[in-house]
Amino acid sequence: MEKTEKQPFKFGLVGKAISYSFSRGYFEEKFKNLDLPHHSYKNFDLDTIEEFSALYANTQYLKGLNVTIPYKEAVIPYLDALDDSAKEIGAVNTIKITKKGLKGYNTDAYGFQMSLEPFLKNHHDNALILGTGGASKAIAYVLQKLDINFKFVSRTGKNSGLSYEDLNPKIINENALIINCSPVGTYPDIKAKPAIPYSGISKKHLLYDLIYNPEQTAFLTEGKKRGAQICNGLRMLELQAEKAWEIWNERSQY
Repeated sequence: MEKTEKQPFKFGLVGKAISYSFSRGYFEEKFKNLDLPHHSYKNFDLDTIEEFSALYANTQYLKGLNVTIPYKEAVIPYLDALDDSAKEIGAVNTIKITKKGLKGYNTDAYGFQMSLEPFLKNHHDNALILGTGGASKAIAYVLQKLDINFKFVSRTGKNSGLSYEDLNPKIINENALIINCSPVGTYPDIKAKPAIPYSGISKKHLLYDLIYNPEQTAFLTEGKKRGAQICNGLRMLELQAEKAWEIWNERSQY
């Protein structure tokens, strides 16, 4: 038993330009609180996803990884298996490493749903998802589960969605739930905000921003000015991190 306790376990975050990351500080504090001095967490900042294979091959004692922008979709071909929900979502933010290989999971969906539900009201039945990256796929998956109609909004209107130029105050007014999945407004560019007609926002709206740094983005500030409920992505991050920790530590057949 003692030997097992002293075995080093390494975890980390795969992404690009991730020095700001929430995950490393969160897990380092967790290891300290749980008295796990042989556990460590590192940022793996990759210029391209092609560097992922070398990272895995050259890092001993890796037990689990988190994945963030821009590799939640691009990492999938490097994995040996996918959890059912990750397969359906088409994006991975958690990887469990076992003797059988690498298995991908999506804990973003869990974190988003658990953090969103306390704010939902009956009239939040139509939503706009700003952005079409890997994180937006988990958001769409959750909204579908909750029977909330949604449209993607992007610069080009892809995924059968709307472009930002298509938006007008009427469309904003008709969609009482607006979720920002784009990186617009992230530190240090804190004055930036998605280009939507904010005049259409009212007290019935709920604005949710996956960004957590700054705590209140310009997007959320505009909503708050107009009486909307607002929520940032910090609670989602905490919940998805705890779910990842659970996955890394559970016994599984894979």
